[in-house]
Amino acid sequence: MWFLAVGLLACAVIVGVSQHLGDRAARAEALQDARSTTELLARSVAGPSVPRGLVDGVPGAVDRFDRTALARLVGAGVRRVKVWAADGTVLYSDDVRLIGRRFELGEDEQRILAEGGTDAEVSDLSAPENRFEAPGRGLIEVYTRLDSPEGEPLLFETYYSSDLIATRSDEVVAPFQRINLLALALVVAVATGLLYLLNRRIRLAGLERERLMDRAAAASEAERRRIARDLHDGVVQDLAATAFGLSTLARRAEGTQRRELLASGAALRRSMRDLRSLLVEIHPPGLTATTLPSALADLVAPLAAAGIVADVEVGDLDDVDEATLGLVWRVAQEAVRNALRHARASTVQVRVGGGASTTLLEVVDDGAGFRADVAQAGSHYGLRGLRSLAEDHGGRLTVESSPGAGTTVRLEVRR
Repeated sequence: MWFLAVGLLACAVIVGVSQHLGDRAARAEALQDARSTTELLARSVAGPSVPRGLVDGVPGAVDRFDRTALARLVGAGVRRVKVWAADGTVLYSDDVRLIGRRFELGEDEQRILAEGGTDAEVSDLSAPENRFEAPGRGLIEVYTRLDSPEGEPLLFETYYSSDLIATRSDEVVAPFQRINLLALALVVAVATGLLYLLNRRIRLAGLERERLMDRAAAASEAERRRIARDLHDGVVQDLAATAFGLSTLARRAEGTQRRELLASGAALRRSMRDLRSLLVEIHPPGLTATTLPSALADLVAPLAAAGIVADVEVGDLDDVDEATLGLVWRVAQEAVRNALRHARASTVQVRVGGGASTTLLEVVDDGAGFRADVAQAGSHYGLRGLRSLAEDHGGRLTVESSPGAGTTVRLEVRR
């Protein structure tokens, strides 16, 4: 959905930008059409129709120009016509109130008179020469140069309604806008279909990956269970029988032989204890509130062989579900393993309890510890994995440690 939303937003931005640029281009094209029309009127109508004497104000010259050219100049979009002398005097206008008045010409008008060419701009209705125009009536003025029969340069000016320019702009840009919109709609439709197919494939791939992971986890669990069962029913039982046989022989023997047999039996029993701890790590027993204490006792058994004093305390866990008990055991397993391998501790305490709404596990050792920022960042893979596992079960795992002050691993899980 995010891909589609971003795509639609991008399309909206593209439409807006293209429409803005299209409007600008269309307006420029419409203004160019107005310039071309003004140049054509100046060359074909106004220029040939300027009578002698118009520049000098000869009586009747204005009337002759008005009868000859006005009907062909005003109309087809042209709202007003003016002919200016170089000094700013209005020689002719379709509004007779302006004829003979003198106004100051701007730099652009003077440049056109001097160099020729055509220019266009929005009319300033507050300017004195536009005093008789209706307020609020948008006009575009276009001016070009023409020469009088006497050879004097004149400024020929036409006025167009801004609505007409806007209409021509729409006529220019509308077909292209429709083409752009149809093209974008087609792109959106195709992209939506592709995104749907891609999203469906990703979702199916995710489901397939999840199924394969579940199968792999189930296969791994079954394999660990088989190995643990084979070891327990085979090697462990053989070692127990051998240790029992050695104890029987030791009772019958005397002297050095008795001591050697007792030592061998003790070594076998230590091996059995270590092997049982290994079996618990490979595949813990079905955990319940009743079996968790014995499972934790087997878990800390290797600590005694390493000279570490281990203490296990388990409170009332009758209301705790099997998933939470499994999480408690996994966290305790990792914490005890770290204490055995890295902490160089002399004591380790494992405490499990809970209140009305939470289950709490604490594994405390008096070992070397490590920096608190490392603990909080979870840079150790095992701690990071435990945090993720705890969060997946709705719990919270914290690790408190500092160099020389030991380590406390605390797990809190809501029931």
